[in-house]
Amino acid sequence: MTTMSAERTVLRRLAAVAEARQAARSFLGALGQPTIDPECADTVILVVSELVTNALRHGGGAYALRLAAHPDTVEVSVEDSSPHPPLMRTPDLVDGTGGFGWHMVNDLAHATVVTPTPEGGKTVRALLPRRTRE
Repeated sequence: MTTMSAERTVLRRLAAVAEARQAARSFLGALGQPTIDPECADTVILVVSELVTNALRHGGGAYALRLAAHPDTVEVSVEDSSPHPPLMRTPDLVDGTGGFGWHMVNDLAHATVVTPTPEGGKTVRALLPRRTRE
C-alpha cells in the first residue's frame, strides 16, 4: 500500500482558500497509480474549500491542511485553533450567511471525524473516494 501525504499551513489572508484549492490540485495531480477520477478530484477540492473556509471563518483565522492518498480514498484534514466542532445548522436561504458546507461535506465523504488537538483546537477529517461508483 502506497500512501502519499502533503501538508500546507497558511495564515489567514484573502487568497488562503484559493491557495488551499491549488495545493489540493497539485497534490492530486502528483498522485501515482491509482490516479483519481476527475469527478472525485473535483469533490476533494470542494471539500478542501469548505473545510478551509470553515476554519478561517469559525476556527480562529489560521489552519493547517493535510492531504493523504490511500489506495481507494483521499483523506482531507484541516486543523484550526477552535475547540468547537462544526455544527449542522439550517442553511440560510435569505441572508446568505451559510449553513450548507458541513451538510455537503458529510454527504460527499465516506466518513467525517472531528478530533480535539492537544493544543486545544481540533482537526476535521473527511475521507473521500478516489473512484466513482459504477
